[in-house]
Amino acid sequence: MKAIINGKVITVTGQTYDKATVLIENGKIKAVGPDIPVPQDAEVIDATGCWVTPGLIDCHTHICNFSEPGTMPGLSDGNEMSGPIQAQIRALDAVYPDDYAIVPVREAGFTTVYSTPGSGNVIGGTGISIKLRGHTAREMAIAGSEQMKFAFGENPKRNYGNRKQMPMTRMGIAGILRETLFEAKNYSDALKAAETDPSKAPKPDFKLNALVPVVRGEMRCRMHAHRSDDILTAISIAEEFGLDYVIEHCTEGFKIKDFLNEKHVKCVVGPHLTSPSKLEIHNRTMDNPGILSKEPNITVCLTADTGSQTSVLPMTIGFFIRRGLSFEDAIKGVTINAAKVLQLEDRIGSLEPGKDADVAVFDGNPFDSMSLCRLVMIDGEVYKNTL
Repeated sequence: MKAIINGKVITVTGQTYDKATVLIENGKIKAVGPDIPVPQDAEVIDATGCWVTPGLIDCHTHICNFSEPGTMPGLSDGNEMSGPIQAQIRALDAVYPDDYAIVPVREAGFTTVYSTPGSGNVIGGTGISIKLRGHTAREMAIAGSEQMKFAFGENPKRNYGNRKQMPMTRMGIAGILRETLFEAKNYSDALKAAETDPSKAPKPDFKLNALVPVVRGEMRCRMHAHRSDDILTAISIAEEFGLDYVIEHCTEGFKIKDFLNEKHVKCVVGPHLTSPSKLEIHNRTMDNPGILSKEPNITVCLTADTGSQTSVLPMTIGFFIRRGLSFEDAIKGVTINAAKVLQLEDRIGSLEPGKDADVAVFDGNPFDSMSLCRLVMIDGEVYKNTL
């Protein structure tokens, strides 16, 4: 048993205590509060003067997937660029447990990340939630957390337009996606029909089979879209096929905030520290997270959308706070909101009894560039302690 005592405890979903205890047993949070008795045999961690938070979550990364340092110049494991529809591939198969990014990101207070395929294809395959510990990909992965990656806008258009093949335009992206989802829906219907009449079983199709849970609404879609028109196209297609979706980046979301609020959109906002390398991100602003978070029905998460750069995401969030994002919405953006997007809110994202003992301790406000993460715990095991 472990007890983190005397810290300012931010539960996220409940009360914030100026001085409280977090009690941990068998990898789970057992109790949280100011009057928690500490058993005599407990390992005590004194967090006096520190802020105790849930382990942080970046729900859109390429950690362990693109890999740092790179291997062959110009080639990473994040985009399978042999064709625009790659629903059958899995980021889990490219997870590298010795990726450079793991240690600096973990030591910055992050305990869970979502590693997704890149946005080079219209359908890029499934990503996976991983905890930043373990010696094999399977140990790191949170089973059942796969979600399907879609992409709109300049990335797939540029990658395939340069080859003079579809999709060369935004029309082509939407068209090839609709066509594929239509085929997947028919394939899904045939599979259901075959449950009572085996003669109706469709010819096996590995790509379409991967999309069956998507068109049945059983697997969430992560839809890369920066520009406002791309966001609107993504939502239109999602509604047309009854998809469960999240908008990734949402760079021009501030332009259509009323519409996003009406649709109760979940969005993952970022990155903000990269150069404006594409026209579709020229309107990027650090005001966007604060603007979107003020809408009551929009769920906002915050991302660095990279590998080791997630380690400076807390500092970047400090910029957002200075520009209108509240601290409450900021901490939710890298804890409980991120957990909800990953559909893991029953396990991570807040300090509550019964949840995984993923904890970070900072010697000041987590989003102040002058603060340091002093302790990181994942499933009750301490990975960093400089208290």
